[in-house]
Amino acid sequence: MNQGTCLQDLPVDLKPERLPNHVAVIMDGNGRWAKDRGLPRIMGHRRGVEALKDLLRCCRDWGIEALTAYAFSSENWGRPLEEVNFLMTLFERVLRQELQEMMAEDVQIRFVGNLSSLPLSLQAEIKNSMETTRQNQGIKFTVATNYGGRQEIIQACQAIAIQVEKGLLKPEEINEEIFEQYLYTTGISHPDLLIRTSGEMRISNFLLWQIAYSEIYVTETFWPDFNRPEFHRALSAYQQRERRFGKI
Repeated sequence: MNQGTCLQDLPVDLKPERLPNHVAVIMDGNGRWAKDRGLPRIMGHRRGVEALKDLLRCCRDWGIEALTAYAFSSENWGRPLEEVNFLMTLFERVLRQELQEMMAEDVQIRFVGNLSSLPLSLQAEIKNSMETTRQNQGIKFTVATNYGGRQEIIQACQAIAIQVEKGLLKPEEINEEIFEQYLYTTGISHPDLLIRTSGEMRISNFLLWQIAYSEIYVTETFWPDFNRPEFHRALSAYQQRERRFGKI
């Protein structure tokens, strides 16, 4: 990652005061990007990592406080074994290679999802990266890995039910604030803008609770080609929206 000054490269037509604080991305289209070029799917994933790294830099440069990326869903285990194994190895390698850069740029990284089902070596890299960057005060980078929105809500309900059963919580005391304490994303702000690439008009079980009032932007561009001009277009569209949160 390159060093950069916050807002230095912000396009002149974007209003700093109307930028989203938190952007979430569903990174779709790696396989189709590779297929269109006669390449194996794994090449699309490799290029997708580069696109994500550049978006993280861009968010930092343009003054966006938080970025959440949907890296691997709980349903992705159904993909070919070779591809899943490659992705697990890719995650490990990227974490090792990028950790010092994230420290230099004050990035705080956090992983959310059912991390206990991941390979032990990857769990170790995840734990190390989170502990190492925990005190960083720059952009907050969340990576959803083995994540599913429905599963997240179910495990939160189970955890709350245990508290009620133990007499530590009364049913009438349960509200949104308490419920959020049992989500994977507790302590993380809700996304203001959700971006999905490759033209698919689905949420795909991503942040079902957290995106209740997020603005949604869909682009036909495959994830490996999602660059700063594409992000600029997404932010321009976001700034043209009026966020009413159910009010007039």
